[in-house]
Amino acid sequence: METFLSFVFCIINLCVSLKNPRICYDKFKAEEHKALFVFGDSLFDPGNNQYLNGSTDEGTQATSWPYGQSFFDHPTGRLSDGRIVPDFIAQFANLALLPPYLESSVHPLIDGANFASAGAGVLAGTHPGTIHIRKQLEYFKTLKNSLKQQLNGAEEAEKFLRRAVYLFSIGGNDYFDFYSSNPNATESDQRAYVEMVVGNLTSVLKELYSLGARKIAFQNAGPLGCVPVMKSMNPEIGTNCLEQPLALARLHNDYLSISLNSLQKTLPGFEHAIFDYYNSLFDRVNNPSKYDGLYYVLLIV
Repeated sequence: METFLSFVFCIINLCVSLKNPRICYDKFKAEEHKALFVFGDSLFDPGNNQYLNGSTDEGTQATSWPYGQSFFDHPTGRLSDGRIVPDFIAQFANLALLPPYLESSVHPLIDGANFASAGAGVLAGTHPGTIHIRKQLEYFKTLKNSLKQQLNGAEEAEKFLRRAVYLFSIGGNDYFDFYSSNPNATESDQRAYVEMVVGNLTSVLKELYSLGARKIAFQNAGPLGCVPVMKSMNPEIGTNCLEQPLALARLHNDYLSISLNSLQKTLPGFEHAIFDYYNSLFDRVNNPSKYDGLYYVLLIV
């Protein structure tokens, strides 16, 4: 757990190497204040789906017990019994916990914003009624206009956005949908679909870059074939994991890494870091005894 938390803290500083996490900590304290902007799905949603006018089902709103019971003492809309990764990162970076962007009360933007939506995908057709990634980008554009007013002009807003960190967890729902509709898809079809998803995601990143984003952090796709809902739909596999969703996740992660490396080479000032969620969680699934005393909840919608 200590190594994981050190890595999470390093993400906020975009330190590529984890050989000395302490360096990341000391470096952060000496730097200027940074904001955190969060994009994604259920793993990062702080409760935005509560404010979608009933367009999502209760399962993606997390408004009933036992959600929130281990930290907030009440449901907050997070699909977790407590905090989610952006909460931990915000706390380690001395930022306030980011509320849902769609919450009606006014919040200061100096710490950033969280646009994530449970069930959301990269593609607009994935779980209609949730906030897909391009809609989240549209919200960010609206926020940038507000920042220009709060920070006395476009120049100061641009400086602020260049210092910020942009955190992503998105894509898993696109592959759940694809697998559900195409359980016997060929390798060629899988590859074509992954290329489409990552291509659309790359387009969003390029546009975000044009709006001022420079520091991008990703949590890659997890071992999708091990998610409880997928295993419950395929009881014949027993305790094993479904191979095709696993293959889709691995392929996505390969393409995502290639895309981010390409952007870093071609876009001046673009930096990125990736947390290898796939192997981190897959090792816990396959070797649970190594993690006795630690508790992990996998909630992907």
